[in-house]
Amino acid sequence: MTEQGHAVYDETSVVAESNWELRYPFSLRPYSRMGREDSQVRSVLKAVKLPIQRTTWRLDPHGADEEIVRQVAEDLRLPIIGDDAFDPSERTGGHASWSKHLHWVLKQLDFGHAFFEAVYKTDETTGRDRLHKIAYRPPETITKINVADDGGLESIEQSAPAGRKNNGRPIVLPVSNLLAYVHDPEDTSWTGSSVLRAAYKHWVLKDTFMRLEANVLDRNGMGIPTITASSAEDPHEVDENAKLAASIRSGKTAGLSLKNGAKAELMGVSGQIVNPRTAIDYHDSQIARSVLAHFLNLDGGGGSYALADVQAQTFTDSLQTIAEDIADTANQFLVERMVNLGFDRDHGPYPRITFDPIGSKKELTAEAMAALINAGLFIPDADLEAEWRRRYGLPPKKPLSQAKKDNPNLGKPDPAELKTLVDAMAVLVEKGFTTEQALAAVGLNPIAPAGVPPDGLPPGAPPPTQEVHRE
Repeated sequence: MTEQGHAVYDETSVVAESNWELRYPFSLRPYSRMGREDSQVRSVLKAVKLPIQRTTWRLDPHGADEEIVRQVAEDLRLPIIGDDAFDPSERTGGHASWSKHLHWVLKQLDFGHAFFEAVYKTDETTGRDRLHKIAYRPPETITKINVADDGGLESIEQSAPAGRKNNGRPIVLPVSNLLAYVHDPEDTSWTGSSVLRAAYKHWVLKDTFMRLEANVLDRNGMGIPTITASSAEDPHEVDENAKLAASIRSGKTAGLSLKNGAKAELMGVSGQIVNPRTAIDYHDSQIARSVLAHFLNLDGGGGSYALADVQAQTFTDSLQTIAEDIADTANQFLVERMVNLGFDRDHGPYPRITFDPIGSKKELTAEAMAALINAGLFIPDADLEAEWRRRYGLPPKKPLSQAKKDNPNLGKPDPAELKTLVDAMAVLVEKGFTTEQALAAVGLNPIAPAGVPPDGLPPGAPPPTQEVHRE
């Protein structure tokens, strides 16, 4: 059935952005200022981005051929689920890296969208097209986003860089070369919504009140200088005193000289004045609430921390949703394209980019690890020991031969402990156990009689002969 409707975005629509300063591309300047200049906004962006960057991202084979999985993992430098021997850092041919790509992908949270150009190169050894890099295309360089009638992306247009005229024409990147991430879209303009949109008015008011607070402190910090003239009949003295009062500043050598009878004093503010700090704190808290980061508003009370534990789950769910959207976009428009171009196919199965659930990575203490080992849930092996030595800054384990060379008594029983074992063995012998049984019970090895080697033959004795039966 032929599609008949359309999804064309109309800038004059009743649901279009009403603040012209926040319409793309004008929105780039205020959003970039917010992230650079305001500490609370900076904290909000870090709180949203860091958990997504810190979680472990992997490549799930998802039933794809091993050769396909390894090539995609190499090009994106991602570990493969179930293949611990694979080292993603061995791939050095291209410039693509998922961790570096993720940094720029999260710019969609600042500006609402993030566009990339996927660049491929032919491998001279295998003849396959492989991902060379995922090049970020900054939003300030994009002059136009071309959208089809059905709402699908057609292309973007970039302004030519400084020094390259390009004959006055923009650089057009078709959708086949693009990888587009759009955060929380509200229309088909492909510009998305910034996570800072709801915090914008609070940032503006907070910035205004902070400037007002500085003026209040400067004006009322030491009081208002007032000078009473020595004579009300001398207007010249009154004018001079007014100039003098306006020029008074604090300092180590500050002072003034008055006529006899004149009086100077610093008048404090009488009555109650509005404190801008309360309004500043309110708008600060609203900026954090706009991304569900309530924990940034903790005031130190026990109840606040208990409530934050409940609210943190909602915040974690929002981050999980953002990460899932990133993975879905990358799988559909990056991984599938990598496989189709590299292996000349147009069907799956395709490997999938996955990640550990946000907030699932917990710090494991030595006490917790000991409890897990004692419970039998973990078996300590060489890799586990090496990891804990590294984590606690301990030296690596020496080979056994080197350790015995450094300490000849290594592995030998302590004399006191040996005496205890021998006494226990003697008690067992008295109870009727044989010597061999008693030694085995206390964990001691039998000792050959003096002059008898471990094989039990006296010195010089010929080796035993085997009896041969002939039929």
